[in-house]
Amino acid sequence: MVRPLNFIAAVGQNMGIGKNGDLPWPPLRNEFKYFQRMTTTTTVEGKQNVLIMGKRTWFSIPEKNRPLKDRINIVLSRELKETPKGAHYLAKSLDDALVLLDSPELKSKIDMVWIIGGSSIYKAAMEKPVHQRLFVTRILHEFESDTFFPEIDLEKYKHLPEYPGVPADVQEENGIRQAKCYRRQQRKPRHSRSGVSACGHGSGPASRSRSRILLDCILLD
Repeated sequence: MVRPLNFIAAVGQNMGIGKNGDLPWPPLRNEFKYFQRMTTTTTVEGKQNVLIMGKRTWFSIPEKNRPLKDRINIVLSRELKETPKGAHYLAKSLDDALVLLDSPELKSKIDMVWIIGGSSIYKAAMEKPVHQRLFVTRILHEFESDTFFPEIDLEKYKHLPEYPGVPADVQEENGIRQAKCYRRQQRKPRHSRSGVSACGHGSGPASRSRSRILLDCILLD
């Protein structure tokens, strides 16, 4: 069974997603709640969503919060010899994890599949020739980072006006403004006026003056 892949991430203006095993920016409680809601909510009663993550992403989660509850947690690692404490499954690669999803043990239990990091896992999943939804919180401020989200080719996507469960209005948390939007990939590439813009916001002076705006973009393949 070919399953759609859903991605969720928050990225800085430099596409940074991590620093020293943590987020590059201060904690955003409402953004965390958004992550929880999006990755936990199912479309089929009685089923659970799957979270696929790398070893470093798993260990970046506070131990008291592992596993992420009400979801099936799969950790990818070629080095680990046994499933980390709290995780539900260990797979050596993304391909192995996707095969695992179709095993008799899991096939009937799974609803949505979420890719939650890190960088190499995002990249490998984005290269899969399957239907994809990419949910990205775009933070228009450059925080020092040592881990980065793969490049997104915005020429392949068009903006759509709304998406179920994603607020359309501008929000603010701890002085950080947030807006939700999403994009869908077209059948044929379309040239974009700005390869680094998100949700219709460019990277010129007007955008830089709003240096801590968050833009949630959902890019669908």
